[in-house]
Order: sequence, then C-alpha cells, then structure tokens
Amino acid sequence: MTDAFPLSGLIAPGFEPVRDAVFENFTQRDELGCQVAIFKHGEPVVDICAGWSDRKKTVAVTPNTLFSVYSSGKAMAALVIAHLVELGHLDYEQPVADIWPEFSAHGKGALTIGQMMSHQSGLCGITDPDFDPQDWINFDKVIAVLEDQEPLFPPGSQSGYHPVTFGFLAGEVARRADPKQRRLGLILAEDLSQPAHADVHLGLPAADNARVSQIVKPRAMADLGELTVAKKFAFLKPWSSPGRISGDQWREAELAGSNCQATAAGIGAMMGAFATGQVASRTVLSEPTRTAATRSRIDGPDAVLPFTIDFAAGVMRNAPNFAYGPNPETLGHSGWGGSAVFADPKTGLHGAYVMNRQQNHLMGDPRANRVIHAAFDTL
Repeated sequence: MTDAFPLSGLIAPGFEPVRDAVFENFTQRDELGCQVAIFKHGEPVVDICAGWSDRKKTVAVTPNTLFSVYSSGKAMAALVIAHLVELGHLDYEQPVADIWPEFSAHGKGALTIGQMMSHQSGLCGITDPDFDPQDWINFDKVIAVLEDQEPLFPPGSQSGYHPVTFGFLAGEVARRADPKQRRLGLILAEDLSQPAHADVHLGLPAADNARVSQIVKPRAMADLGELTVAKKFAFLKPWSSPGRISGDQWREAELAGSNCQATAAGIGAMMGAFATGQVASRTVLSEPTRTAATRSRIDGPDAVLPFTIDFAAGVMRNAPNFAYGPNPETLGHSGWGGSAVFADPKTGLHGAYVMNRQQNHLMGDPRANRVIHAAFDTL
C-alpha cells in the first residue's frame, strides 16, 4: 500500500523493477487502476493489483477484478483457432469457404484461414449504411451481413485491421469447425480457460458484471493518419461499433475481437500457449501448431491502422513501436485504451497489463510498454 493508491501482490525476487514501473505509471502517467501479471515458463513471477476499480477511487483493484481488455482479447480468439488446428479440425492453409461455403460470395472464396486470421479478408468493417449498431450483439445477423459483403480490397492482397469484425469471422469458423458446433467463447471456456482456472471471458456471464472495473474513456480519438475508405468503415461510421449498447449487454455478448473481459493473471497465463505451448503445465499447442500460428502471414503497411504490421494468425509479431519488449520474436496484441498481452518464445516470458483509464494510443501504450520492458530488463 502506498500513500496515494493501493498496490499489492506477488513480486518474485529480481522482478522488483516491474513494481517500480507500475508505480511510475501512477505517479507519471495518470493511471487509475491496473493489474500486471508476468509468467516465466508458466510460473507466476509478478501478480500485482494497483489503484482503483472505480472513478471515485473508493474501491481498490483486487485479484478478482475484471477488466475490459478490448482487442487484447483477439489473442484469445487466435488461441481457439490454433486449438482447433491442433485437434485437426482446421488447417491454416485451407480456404475459409471449405467449411463456410457462404463466405465465398464476391470473390472471397480463395481466402485461407491463415489469411483471414491475419486481417486480409477486406471485411474491415460493415459497409451497409442501414446496419443497426444494436445488431452487433446478434451474432447470426452480423455473419449474414459479412457473407454477402463485398471486400474493401482484394482478399489476400494486404492487411486491413478488423477492429470488430475479426471476432465474428473467427467465431463462425470456430463454430463450423468444432464437432459440437460450439461458439468460440464456449470453446475457450470449456477447453482452455476453465481447465487452467484462468479468469478470461469472451461473452461474460451476467453474474460477473459486478466484478468489472469502471472504464474512464480518453478525451480524444486516436490519430488514424490519412482517412481512407477502409479506416472510415472500420472505425468512424455511426454503425462501426456497438457503442450505444448498454455495458452489461455488450460484455455478455460474444464479440470475440473486441469485448474480452479478463484479469491480468487469467489472460496472461493463457498467453503461455504462444510462448511455450503450455497453459498451467498442460500442453495445448504442439511445436508445429505453435509455429504455424505465430509465423509471419503478412508484413507491411496496414490499410486501417497507421502502422506497418507483421501479422501472424491472430496475433502481432513484435515491432519497435509496440509494447511487447525488445525481442523481435515476441508475439502480442494491444487493446483500445492501453491493455496489452505478450508471449516471448525466446525467454519464456508471457503476461498481461490491463487497466481502466483509457488513453488514445492504438498500439504501444507507454504504460504497458514500460511494464513489459521492465520485465525483460530483469533477465
């Protein structure tokens, strides 16, 4: 406990610089509340709770507090697809249309699952001006719209980040590939997170809404650079996001690309699959599957985000302006407002930074960056 804000939790000997980085985020970067979890080869070395879960600073963050981590949850969707590849139900090189024939409309028939997972479908956002944003929580309605939509660029020709639609594309592929035809969030829960006792959710049970930290939104939108057609449909149209849906409805729906709810310890533990193939001492991805899931699928200027991005199958490969540490082999994903998850096969480090005061960084939020680099600096 500090004089200004609560801070407590596990700090293994040698990892004190991570605690110091968290302290700096409160004293120098206006943090409100956060959790940090760092693992080394699956063993927890940092599990910190700090600050407040509410705007009025009356309720301290605890290990039981859930955070909305937005697109950091795309890594969990990527893990479910990798899990289905591991089980032999999918292949990254097969066309999406093999298991989802309706997807082939308007020239999308040759797009592979690996290309879809690396944001190459051209379905960066919904283009129908009559789409009701309330329908974002109607999974089947969104799938029908995406099936019949013309891509914004030739599929497979480049990446164009899918802020919200990614989760629906991955979700429908998962549902069709799974022998039980389960939704992606249920596959995550039953096969991966619950066996690991990892507190991470794609579609939050209603009873858990009370555990979710309050969000403080940034005062300004992030800088998207030159406004292209793809950027406008991805981010800026009135129907681009489910913003008018109530918080409880939004969290309970399955929007696997954008509304993950998790603790840092939960989602950080799950990232072990991309670092070592294991989660909670259980092998979930063999070396061939992990290699296929994490290899570069496309590397170049993105049509939506104002960066050059090296995409693997649902996670990003490290770049200097991202928050995933010093090693180019590191995988990760960032979430709107500042959260980040990472996994480093070279060192076996993996973990997460989750928070509730959003800042307008699309990637490489300085708070997550500082904490993750501090973890690597201890090695």
